[in-house]
Amino acid sequence: MLRVLTLSTLFPNALKPTLGVFVERQTLGLAARKDVAVEVVAPVGLPIWPLSRHPHYAPLAALPRQESWKGLTVHRPRYRVWPRLGVALTARSIAKALLPLLRDIRARFPFDVIDAEFFWPDGPAAVRLGRALGVPVSIKARGSDIHYWTDRPGVRSRIIAAGRAADGMLAVSEALKRDMVALGMPSDRISVHRTGVDMARFQPVDRGAAKAELGLSGALLVCAGALIERKGQRIVIETLARLPGASLILVGEGPDRPVLERMIRDRGLNDRVRLVGNRPHEELPRYLAAADLALQPSLSEGLANVWVEAMACGTPVVTCDVGGAREAIDRPAAGRLVARDAEAFASAAAQILADPPGQDEVRVAAERFSWEKNSDQLFAHLSALGR
Repeated sequence: MLRVLTLSTLFPNALKPTLGVFVERQTLGLAARKDVAVEVVAPVGLPIWPLSRHPHYAPLAALPRQESWKGLTVHRPRYRVWPRLGVALTARSIAKALLPLLRDIRARFPFDVIDAEFFWPDGPAAVRLGRALGVPVSIKARGSDIHYWTDRPGVRSRIIAAGRAADGMLAVSEALKRDMVALGMPSDRISVHRTGVDMARFQPVDRGAAKAELGLSGALLVCAGALIERKGQRIVIETLARLPGASLILVGEGPDRPVLERMIRDRGLNDRVRLVGNRPHEELPRYLAAADLALQPSLSEGLANVWVEAMACGTPVVTCDVGGAREAIDRPAAGRLVARDAEAFASAAAQILADPPGQDEVRVAAERFSWEKNSDQLFAHLSALGR
């Protein structure tokens, strides 16, 4: 029996059920194996009182410290955060707060390995905890933890040090592994561990009927992701303005929403754009399968789950040549890789809309990605470290 302690600051909770659903799905797959036992530690960051009473933090304080989440035992210990000030201290704060808890957990659940699910702040915290407990550590890189956080003051050196100290690492794409090696992490300790996709949930449907259920007709574009500048929704709106008659659904929420709403209003696109906010992951196929195209003008990615989920629905993807995009969008039917500007996106979109590939032809590109393969590889990787 392999006993795994999964550490993840990105894990769903009652307030944010879509937070880190990819971590949840991977962990559920691992825990479903008969030869594995898993417990999850999903720490909650709170500032000192009275800042903890701020509307952003107060609901988090009410989360249970331990609960059963879809059959998983999930611990939600608190750690101290310093809003806008102490980002570089986050990993150390997590490790300090979690060490007593992990000692208690290990007394009754002698876990063989710590599986950190994001490089910042999970990775450096896991390394500190692993050293204190004498337990091997694996850290998974997913994209922004390498591309974004290594540009933050005081964080880059901590991420690199954690990578060098970890017993093993995972990267969601070959491209991300190369980026990690370029930072100075040891190549021989990094395995590529691609995402999976639920092919039963994400599958092609009658597009006309799916659009009708949404009250739409004609060409439909979709973009799913956090509403932040580096995800590129501003480019998607500019793209739509160049495609007369097309409609757009934006799935997600974030600080860029007011900017996007103003753009939509200023360009007279109110009747052609829907911002549906964060939706449960179970609803995402409804939008991806109805769309003729998925647009993702990301500034950086590891290997985006939504690329694979869209293709599984038979929907081609237009995105930028970032991260593992070439590994996912590897054939004309799967979509296009273009420059990160509206002209390039509009040109590619117009070409595909004029001569769309068959839905089944697109879906084939997603068949390489499965949660079964994901689980098998993760089990082998963690077993090699923990035994």
